Amino acid sequence: MPKKRKTDEVEEVVYERCCGMDVHKADVKACLNIGGKKEVRTFGTMTSDLLKMSDWLNSHSVQIVAMESTGSYWKPVYNILESQGIPAMLVNPQQIKNLTAPKTDVRDARWIANLLRHGLLRPSFVPSKDQRELRELVKYRSSLTEESTRTLQRMDKVLQGANIKLSNVISSPDTKTGQLIIEALADGVSDPHMMAQLAMGSLKKKKLDIELSLNGLIGDHQRLLLRSMSKHLEHIKEEIAVIDAEIDKRMEIDREIIERIKEIPGVGKTTAQAILAEIGTNMDQFTNEAHLASWAGICPVHNESAGKRKSGKTKKGNSNIKKTLVQCANSASHSKDSYLSAQFKRIAARRGRKRAIVAVAHTILITCYFMIKNGTGYKDLGSDFFDKRNKEAVYKRSVKRLESLGYVVSVELRDDPVLSEAS
Repeated sequence: MPKKRKTDEVEEVVYERCCGMDVHKADVKACLNIGGKKEVRTFGTMTSDLLKMSDWLNSHSVQIVAMESTGSYWKPVYNILESQGIPAMLVNPQQIKNLTAPKTDVRDARWIANLLRHGLLRPSFVPSKDQRELRELVKYRSSLTEESTRTLQRMDKVLQGANIKLSNVISSPDTKTGQLIIEALADGVSDPHMMAQLAMGSLKKKKLDIELSLNGLIGDHQRLLLRSMSKHLEHIKEEIAVIDAEIDKRMEIDREIIERIKEIPGVGKTTAQAILAEIGTNMDQFTNEAHLASWAGICPVHNESAGKRKSGKTKKGNSNIKKTLVQCANSASHSKDSYLSAQFKRIAARRGRKRAIVAVAHTILITCYFMIKNGTGYKDLGSDFFDKRNKEAVYKRSVKRLESLGYVVSVELRDDPVLSEAS
C-alpha cells in the first residue's frame, strides 16, 4: 500500500466543489477543487477577465471561493463574484500561511483550495456593498481633513520663514482672523498695524500682540506660496463639504444612533459616523463585545507560555476604527468629571499614557456595542466611580499618606459601617 503524503486529504470534507485563489494586481491564480481533483487557471484582473473566471466557476457549480485579503487587490475580484452570486470568503493571510517550500502562486492557490475544502478557514468580516461604499466616503473625508491640516502646517512654516510669528498669538491659521491676515499678506499688504485691525472676536484684545507678530521680512515667493496654499485649502474645504453631504444622506437612517453615540465624552458627529461606518449597526455579526474589540485590534493579545504572561500589546486590527477610537480617547481623557477621564488618569498613573489611551478606546468601543445592540443611551458612571467601588482601599491609602506626613489621623464616617469599623 503506497504511503500517504502530507498533502493528501485526511480531514472531513466540508465543500466538495470549491476554489482557492491567490490574488495579485495583474492576475489571479484560481485552483478549482472538485472531489479532490484540482485544476489551476490564471486570469487577468480586468473586469472582462474576471467575468470569464466567474463563468468558469459557475459552469462547475462551485459552492464557495476563498482568497487572501491582499491590500485592495481582492476588492475587484470580490465585487464580481458577489455580483454573479458566487459565495466568496475573505481570509486573513496569517491563517493560511503554507510553511512548505518552495513557494509559488500556484502552490498558494492549491493550498487555499485544500484548506477551504476541509473547512479549515475562518472568514473575515466583509460588510455589505452599501457599507463598503460608506467606508470609502468616510476614509476619503478623513484623508481630506488630514490634507487640510498639513496645508495649515505648511502655511505656518512659510510664515515662520518670513519672521512672522502669527501662530504665537493665534491658535491656528484656520481661524477667521488668521485667514484674513494670510489673505492680506498674500495680496501684498505689509503694514502690521493695518493687518492687526482685521482681528475678530476675542482676538481684538490681542491687537498689539498680533501687530508685533506680523513685523517680519516676507518676500514675493512667500506671498506666492501663501496664495497657492489658501486656494488649495479652500478647495479642500469645498470637497469636504460635498463628501459630508453625501455621508449625511447615506446615514440619515442612522441619525438616532449617531445622536446617542455622540453622548459619549470625546465622540462627535464625525467620529460617530466613522465608527458606525466600520462596525455597522447590526451587532449580531460579532459573537460578543470581546469579539468586536479583538476585530478592531483595541484589546491586549493573550500571550502566555509555561504559566507566565508575556507581552500583551495590541494586535493588528482594523486600522481605521482604531485610529478613530484613539482620537476619541485622547479627547475623552481631557473631559471633566467623567468616568472615561477618571479611567485614563487611574491607568496612566500606573502604566503610562499610551496604555491608558488604548484602555479608554476599548471602553468607548464596548460602550458603542451595547448602546447599538440594546438601543440605550449613554449613562456616565461619574469621575468618582473607582473611589466608590473600593472605598476601603481609598480610605486606607489616604490615611497612610497623611500619617507619613506626620499627622495623627482619626476618621469617622456615618452611615458607612465598613469605613466606621476600619477607623
